[in-house]
Amino acid sequence: MKIKSILVSQPAPGETSPYAEIAKKEKVKFDFRPFIQVEGVDSKELRTQKIDLSQYTGVIMTSKNAVDHYFRLAEEMRFAVPDSMRYVCQSEAIANYLQKHVVYRKRKISFGEKTVVDMLPLFKKYPDEKYLIPTSDVMSPDIPAALNKAGIDWTRAIMYRTVYSDLSDLRVKDYDMIVLFTPQGIRSLKDNFKDFEQGSTKIGVFGANTQKLAEEEGLTVDVMAPTRETPSMTMAIERYIRSMNK
Repeated sequence: MKIKSILVSQPAPGETSPYAEIAKKEKVKFDFRPFIQVEGVDSKELRTQKIDLSQYTGVIMTSKNAVDHYFRLAEEMRFAVPDSMRYVCQSEAIANYLQKHVVYRKRKISFGEKTVVDMLPLFKKYPDEKYLIPTSDVMSPDIPAALNKAGIDWTRAIMYRTVYSDLSDLRVKDYDMIVLFTPQGIRSLKDNFKDFEQGSTKIGVFGANTQKLAEEEGLTVDVMAPTRETPSMTMAIERYIRSMNK
């Protein structure tokens, strides 16, 4: 079966993205549609979690959403984030994104390679901070496991929620492949299309947790990333298209 149309469950990227290149080279059509949306909690709800932002000397940032909602709530609660605040970020991209909100100070901003486990050596360097971790209502179990292993003083603050997008206008069966990036994306697919049967539709997933839930939901995973051969989703898609469209 040739792959001609692919639904990607993310916002549309820029014109110079790898998707545009693949579309041109392999003559396939990509449509982009976020399957989930992010909604911020308000200061009243944060207070019900007994969170006082002034009580923390460090913040653990695991996503750009976490960065935005931490500073949004700080402003809403009239908390002036001190220059002394230490930031431990899951990746360099998140650390760079912090510049949207703070003056970049290398001595106060550190980052891991990619996963939460990569941050463990950083906590050894800064074990005495009292850390806050802004999260959504859904948190990977890997995160508390790693933070507890680090033996640091940390508190979770739910600052935003992921909610399912309304996809009722989509005809998912019109696509040869659907690409999903999070377990919530799979749940959104199932929630929006309760009678969805995979049939000949190919499923691409990103991450072990997404793969696990896809299989638990009875889906056959045809394209998987990251792997050693295909560290990005676009590389995995391109490789699969070439194998199918020979």
